[in-house]
Amino acid sequence: MNTSKYFFSGSFGLERETLRVDDQGRLAQTPHPFGNDEHITRDFCENQIELVTPVCRSIDEALESLSELDKKAREVLAGNGENIWLYSNPPHFDTENDIPIADFTGDHSSKRSYREVLQRKYGKKLMLFSGIHFNFSFAEEFLRELNTEKEDFHSFRDRLYLRLYKQLMCHSWLLVLLTAASPYYDASLDKDGKSSIIMSRYSSMRNSERGYWNKFLPILDHRDLRTFTGSIKKHIVTGSLYSASELYLPIRLKPKGVNSLENLAVGGVDHIELRMFDLNPSAPLGIDSRDLEFAHLLILYLLSQEDFDFTPQLQEKAVSDHKNAALLEPDSKLLERGELIINEMSEYFSANEKALEIIEFEKNKISGNVCLSRTMMNHA
Repeated sequence: MNTSKYFFSGSFGLERETLRVDDQGRLAQTPHPFGNDEHITRDFCENQIELVTPVCRSIDEALESLSELDKKAREVLAGNGENIWLYSNPPHFDTENDIPIADFTGDHSSKRSYREVLQRKYGKKLMLFSGIHFNFSFAEEFLRELNTEKEDFHSFRDRLYLRLYKQLMCHSWLLVLLTAASPYYDASLDKDGKSSIIMSRYSSMRNSERGYWNKFLPILDHRDLRTFTGSIKKHIVTGSLYSASELYLPIRLKPKGVNSLENLAVGGVDHIELRMFDLNPSAPLGIDSRDLEFAHLLILYLLSQEDFDFTPQLQEKAVSDHKNAALLEPDSKLLERGELIINEMSEYFSANEKALEIIEFEKNKISGNVCLSRTMMNHA
């Protein structure tokens, strides 16, 4: 384990998507009641709110910020007879007419145009899936310590984050395996008007083959940040993607400020985003702090692993493993790999008691067959 005093330091942020529902548990048909609040905004549809925390110095601080935003949102919604639907899969709805596209206007009208493209391409139902995104960046002091060759700092930082991106893409399945929490769904997701609760073959539908994926597998060039952003741009130029925002992979590299491909290419990587977390209905805020702590530990552990060539074949396997982990009965070899990685993490963090407690919490999910989705089924 790295012994730097900055090793566990960094910047943390959370984005939580949820649907607004009326007092009958149906999708709310009222306008977004939070105006242009940048911390309580909309995602795809008008009745889907996204809580966005400011940049925080710890996971606890980020959760405290999320709690304050959650309280504020619930108070406003309660005044309108509405509530928050704290599940990744949507409630019952009659038709796609119950899913109004987010009504962005004025300077933000391009956001509506983008959502109209998504509607035509994927349909509205897919966009109802909700979850939590975890944003992280290393402390600058830590990165400067790692830069022992005194390489140009920005080049070093971009190269490090790109290396981490590849590792996380190859290990995103582990976080799905441990945090999937949506084995049930309403039949209206399959056919308009139907109303019954169905136990699916997935522990997380939004991470499964039925979830958020492009209609093709975007193969990217990971040699450096220039070729990486260039390969995304090629998919946009050919019309395969409308914009970089349509790149539906579980990990993203993000720039500082406005999230655009141009900003990423010019300004470099500011932080990395993990997008696979289901809403956990048994946690008051929709996420267990221990799952976030484990994700942080996984990031730190993967930083110690050797770089590799992320070939098209490995990119295909990464996506396949991610989808496999979202099954209620994932491949036994995936479970074995999960235990192996967690055991390696235990060895890596053997000198840190708090880290070991977090790792043991996650290990018990696999060894005791008590992954979150299965626990939900046992209590249904």
